Amino acid sequence: MPALTKYYGVTLDCSHPTELAEFYSELTGLKISYKSDDFAGLDGNGGPAMGFQKVAGYQAPQWPGQSVPQQFHLDFSAEDLDGAEKWVLELGATKAETQPGGERWRVFLDPAGHPFCISQG
Repeated sequence: MPALTKYYGVTLDCSHPTELAEFYSELTGLKISYKSDDFAGLDGNGGPAMGFQKVAGYQAPQWPGQSVPQQFHLDFSAEDLDGAEKWVLELGATKAETQPGGERWRVFLDPAGHPFCISQG
């Protein structure tokens, strides 16, 4: 039976939707299609879209600890892992202290504290 729905995108909770949308716009090349005080969105350009919604009292995930669980994370790939690391740090990400991937992948935290990985691809 064919699916009745189609995967459209993901929405991340945060304190500052426009700032986080700008970070992911730079990271992915997707354009900001909407922004307000409470929500910002990236056009998926034929693929999955991304949304960022303001949550009162937002608490950043604690990774690898689970006092505030991460609940999910995003995965990206890059041919030049060292170059990608330098770039995402310049965009405002931070490198997580715990790096379980060795040289295969690296874990970063976006400006709102969500973990994401970049793997050699």
